[in-house]
Amino acid sequence: MRLKLWTMSLSAAMLLNSAALAADMARSVTPDAKKIETESGWTLVFAPYFWGAGLSGDVAQFGLPAVHVDTSFSEIWDHLDFGAMAIGEARYDRYSIFGDVLYTKISGSKATPFGVLADDGKLETEVFSGLIGGGYSVLEDATGQLDVVGGARIWSVDTTISLQGGILDGRSRSDGDTWVDAVGGLKGSYSLTPNVYLSGWGLVGGGGADLDWDVAATLGYKFSETFSALVGYRAIGVDFENDGFEFDVVQQGPILGLVVHF
Repeated sequence: MRLKLWTMSLSAAMLLNSAALAADMARSVTPDAKKIETESGWTLVFAPYFWGAGLSGDVAQFGLPAVHVDTSFSEIWDHLDFGAMAIGEARYDRYSIFGDVLYTKISGSKATPFGVLADDGKLETEVFSGLIGGGYSVLEDATGQLDVVGGARIWSVDTTISLQGGILDGRSRSDGDTWVDAVGGLKGSYSLTPNVYLSGWGLVGGGGADLDWDVAATLGYKFSETFSALVGYRAIGVDFENDGFEFDVVQQGPILGLVVHF
């Protein structure tokens, strides 16, 4: 049974990701090129995005030894049940508030080696990452800006193994944790032309985790006053361990998003 749980834990580690976990998240930067300003002076931006991230690092669950994971996004895609990622930002003069939300649900089934204790097992992993923070522009002109930002990020990871058939039919076991990190850093944007702009960010911190960081660089194109698109590359790292649960991973890969200006 212990061997089977170790095998399922390994599967869980392989399935965790951030188009998945996580996980992070901390996409506190909203690329902006000529944001639309409301009558009140606020500029509002909403951006759903896709992150094709692979996962590498060490994961430990169910009291078993840590397992090293090194898997690409293409390997995880087949097991992705649902994913939602979006950011939002509101700015007034040099001040800004922002949020970033990431949720994924990944599952997979696997037959047991002998089918005595159970016929098969199902593994489900749910990951939530949310960031809220604020910023202040220390540099700003007609072509771009540089902000100092800070905020809090919450992570929540939960994995459940359910058994069907055999002696252990209907049994299940869950493992996971929830923690909060304080993060801070810089984000900025620069317009190359009236329609093309660069943006990037770098955040680092900790709290519940020993280390939590997020860096990215993107290239954006403005189709109109309302819509923009962006493409780039993002990497997130988190090192968390508590009471036998360990999540010490780096997630990285290309990002693609649609930016809506209000």
